[in-house]
Amino acid sequence: MIDWLVFVPACFALNLAFGPNNLLAMTNGARSGVVFAQKAAVGRLLVFVPMIAISALGLGIVLTTSALVFSIAKVIGATYLIWLGISLWRSAKAMKTQNLSGEQVSLSQAFRAESLVAVSNPKAILIFAAFFPQFVIVDAYWQSFAMLGAAFLVMEAVAIFTYAAFGRMASRFAAGKLSMLQRASGATMCLFGILLLISPQPSRT
Repeated sequence: MIDWLVFVPACFALNLAFGPNNLLAMTNGARSGVVFAQKAAVGRLLVFVPMIAISALGLGIVLTTSALVFSIAKVIGATYLIWLGISLWRSAKAMKTQNLSGEQVSLSQAFRAESLVAVSNPKAILIFAAFFPQFVIVDAYWQSFAMLGAAFLVMEAVAIFTYAAFGRMASRFAAGKLSMLQRASGATMCLFGILLLISPQPSRT
């Protein structure tokens, strides 16, 4: 059985991590509204679907024949979480308020930007290749990977809304709370990185 109690909060912390795609959602929300930002971010979600499938295909054979890969993936995933958390925390103090005003962009332009950024998003690549395998059930590999992928996409959509709404508020009130959000995200990332590092090996039964 998938350990949802660990996966959901750990994955959602990753979804909320401040990065290029979430910055786009925030900027689009500030410039054109939350609904516009969500429509544009569909481009991101559509790119993530084949990325999840490719990760599943590439890892399937290895994961079902080598338990060692699970341990390696756990260390890689946990190290990435901790590294990202520390990076976010350290950069929060130096963060400057983003310029959220400016020239309006069309929905097609925003959609394309979200898609292109998602393709090269190292966070997403590492989530699918190194984070998901820690929760995959070997005897129900495809079903569990699909469930993890679906859960990730739902939480990504929530993260998109969160950043778009924050951007909209920031554009109106110039709130300087982004650094606080980044520190919270960094601390959460480190916490779940440690939890994943000490978590037991996924069961094969």
